[in-house]
Amino acid sequence: MFYREAGDFKTSYAEDNQTFPIKFDRYRYYVVLAVAVLIVPFVINDYWANSLLIPFLIYAIAAIGLNILVGYCGQVSLGTGGFMAVGAYSTYKLMTAFPWMDMVSVTLLSGLITALVGVLFGLPSLRIKGFYLAVATLAAQFFLVWLFNRVPWFYNYSASGQINAPERTMFGMAVTGPNAEVWVKYLFCLFFVVLLAWLARNLTRGSIGRQWMAIRDMDIAAEIIGVNPLRAKLTAFAISSFFVGVAGALLFSVYLGAVEVGEAYGINKSFLVLFMIIIGGLGSIFGAFAGAAFMMLLPVFLKIVGVDMMGWPADIVAHFQLVIVGALIIFFLVVEPHGLAQLWRLAKEKLRLWPFPY
Repeated sequence: MFYREAGDFKTSYAEDNQTFPIKFDRYRYYVVLAVAVLIVPFVINDYWANSLLIPFLIYAIAAIGLNILVGYCGQVSLGTGGFMAVGAYSTYKLMTAFPWMDMVSVTLLSGLITALVGVLFGLPSLRIKGFYLAVATLAAQFFLVWLFNRVPWFYNYSASGQINAPERTMFGMAVTGPNAEVWVKYLFCLFFVVLLAWLARNLTRGSIGRQWMAIRDMDIAAEIIGVNPLRAKLTAFAISSFFVGVAGALLFSVYLGAVEVGEAYGINKSFLVLFMIIIGGLGSIFGAFAGAAFMMLLPVFLKIVGVDMMGWPADIVAHFQLVIVGALIIFFLVVEPHGLAQLWRLAKEKLRLWPFPY
């Protein structure tokens, strides 16, 4: 009644292997995309754009990137904040050195620079894994933050050590700077979300994605059947770092506008993105979106309910948020390791069999 495949037949292998083989899923995707592009920009205000929508889009990109590395390739990383800082400082240097360059090119180039740095720090994954790889990426996090704090060239010898995004326009509209409209920034971030989500979906469904998952499940067996672990692990680090670098570039140039690396891209940022993919679901593109939406919605929901409606102190509500996140991480790791994405898949299966769900 609600979610059926009856009459939805395929006449070619291409139709059977498409991303959304069921018509209902395709139509739902088109409707969500149409609402995001044609309706949301005209109804959002500054509060909802800055507190929810724009950070959700940016962190969704970072979560997809980390999910490629951790969820699909099985390589643990705690250096997400540092790689986001690489994207941010690459954007700043490109914007100040090449003022004629458009923001799309600047953002993509920042992602490519971050990919190169990610490959460099991904080299230890060829010899170590698990806890030791996590420690190595954690060392990369601290090293990158120290580098951007201690080398004045990265922040153009500013006395404060802070970097500020210059104003840039596209099609006559400001994308960065204080004069940028929130709906323009929202559409700019949405463009990268759609582009990179499409890219990640196709990569994970192709041969390179199967190589990543083979390395994740059993690297020795994968090498025996012909998977090159060097190429598989380094491509996972490169593509993951590219996504994370783009997210860091957007967080700096479009959302924050001015940052200090220790505050904006510290270890807390790495844990935040890691919590997103744990709660949303490892090895799932949808899980990255679900985890980012949950982590962005939770503080807004608690503020509305706890502070505005119940009158609780803001610091108590903030601590309560940490308790909820910690409890959910333990719950999903123990009860449902695939997170919200698996719960969504189970709900769809029950709808397909309704009124006789198993």
